[in-house]
Amino acid sequence: MASHDQSFRAGEATGRAEEKGNQVTDTMREKGREVTDRTSETAEQTKQKTAETAEATKEKAYEGKEKTKGVLQQTGEKVKHAAQSAAETVKSTLGTGQHHDDENKNHTGGYEQTTTNMESEY
Repeated sequence: MASHDQSFRAGEATGRAEEKGNQVTDTMREKGREVTDRTSETAEQTKQKTAETAEATKEKAYEGKEKTKGVLQQTGEKVKHAAQSAAETVKSTLGTGQHHDDENKNHTGGYEQTTTNMESEY
């Protein structure tokens, strides 16, 4: 009987070892799933953060472009007005910018001044 009893105990030990192995395997699978889930969450967060950063960068670039466009437009207008003013000054100084029609114009100080006779209906 001792051999039957030893076989029984050996079977029980094998069963317990198999059960313990299954538990360890299940635990490892669960840990693996947890790591996979955390990795996926981290990857998704990184993806979202990257998209947000890209969008913010795009918006800043657009704002910079618009600001530069406005500054260049203002500068162009200032240069244009300065050139027109300089041309008028040169014309005035040389006397080429004046019309010599003295009937309706009064010349004072290098500037033309137009006068009109308007009758009032009062």
